[in-house]
Amino acid sequence: MSSMQFLTRSSLPRLAYYRIAAKNPGVVFLSGFKSNMNGEKALALEAFCDSAGYSFIRFDYTGCGSSEGNSEDCLLRDWKNDVLTVLDNLTTGPQILVGSSMGGWLMLLASLARPEKVAGMVGLATAADHFVTAFRQLPAELKKEAEVMGQFNMPSRYSVTGYHTIKYDFVKEAEGHCLLQGSIPISCPVRLLHGMKDDIVPWQNSITVAEQLASDDVDVIFRKNGDHRLSQPDDLKLLVAVVDDLMQKLTKKDLK
Repeated sequence: MSSMQFLTRSSLPRLAYYRIAAKNPGVVFLSGFKSNMNGEKALALEAFCDSAGYSFIRFDYTGCGSSEGNSEDCLLRDWKNDVLTVLDNLTTGPQILVGSSMGGWLMLLASLARPEKVAGMVGLATAADHFVTAFRQLPAELKKEAEVMGQFNMPSRYSVTGYHTIKYDFVKEAEGHCLLQGSIPISCPVRLLHGMKDDIVPWQNSITVAEQLASDDVDVIFRKNGDHRLSQPDDLKLLVAVVDDLMQKLTKKDLK
């Protein structure tokens, strides 16, 4: 495996990443909210790409994991720009974006911004619009309190506190990146995996994403007993199989 490197950016925090330089289509893994590049899904994909001879990148967003900066100062646009920076500076040729949770939202935004770079996408518990939707579902008094206090708590059993504190400014800025109110003009192949026991992002969200995508080549796969993370051994085997199948499809298309 490769060693960790840093992508230096003028006047911006450095981004930590691991890269395997090999054949395309390459894979770029996008982690979830306040997660990092060392999770089971990222490592499983790295091992697969390494053995199959495909390019691969995993990295940490600004303020997350080993990257520089403070995550509390970041807005969704900052992490979107991190993804675009990685695509622009660390990849060549077509890429498959694999996004987990918030990373699924970011992969859609990145594909819209760089359609020429993104040949396909695989989303896991794709959390498009999630923070905005969660905020809008709060009772009126809690929404008012969040506006006054500048933050609110979103339940999460994956946090040591039992919740993630979300800044009000983060949610308001994220409103400008919402996608599910209309057609999403993405035409590449998309695969969406979701656990039906996901208590963070409802599995119905993946159906909505599929319905809104302009692409006709969209598959939705549900794991009846899968949770939000989809990191159990069988989940990881499915993920690798889906990515491998998409790679084969894209490679055959390029050979025609």
